[in-house]
Amino acid sequence: MSRGALIIVDVQNDFCPGGSMAVSGGDEIIGPINTLLQSKVGPQRSLFHKVVATADWHPPHHVSFAEEHEGHNEYEVVEVGGLQQNLWPVHCMAGSEGAALHPELDQTYLDLILHKGTQVGLDSYSAFFENDGTTPTGLHGYLQEFEIKQVYIVGLALDWCVYFTALDARRLGYMTILMEDLSRPVDVPAGFAEQRLADLREKRVIIESSEAYYG
Repeated sequence: MSRGALIIVDVQNDFCPGGSMAVSGGDEIIGPINTLLQSKVGPQRSLFHKVVATADWHPPHHVSFAEEHEGHNEYEVVEVGGLQQNLWPVHCMAGSEGAALHPELDQTYLDLILHKGTQVGLDSYSAFFENDGTTPTGLHGYLQEFEIKQVYIVGLALDWCVYFTALDARRLGYMTILMEDLSRPVDVPAGFAEQRLADLREKRVIIESSEAYYG
């Protein structure tokens, strides 16, 4: 049986209710993720040989913060260094409470916490690459070290960091399974999340419910 890894994307306080970039229902996935971990990570490591949690970990004056771009507002898109840059509220400042993993997430099972978006001038959505598409986060090398062949992806937000993580996982040759029920989208404008899911299906990402893996 090929070796699998679970990637828990950005289940951080700032992306959950009460955070500066709260995803609606973002905290609702935490209990089911914990249940999945308890079911599938144990002495036999039956499904997940490695469990990785990612976290946005931005320095002050990060390029994604709208307040750093005079004359522009949150949720606009600008060009920075030849890359399209979405502008967001200040979020996930390194070391802040907002950047911490949600306290209800069971970290007992985590093998690695991967910080991304750590450079002032370069944003990062995917768990595998910064937004220039070439600068690696180190995750691919880590998974290759343990001969991981398939990845299961959950977390926040489905139509942003989860989406780009799944795209890159496929591009790197992993069998990629997105557990849709253990993710939540921003879905702005309405229907955007469904477009993202359709694109993932075209790229041969498997979209499933976590229910298939319990027991």
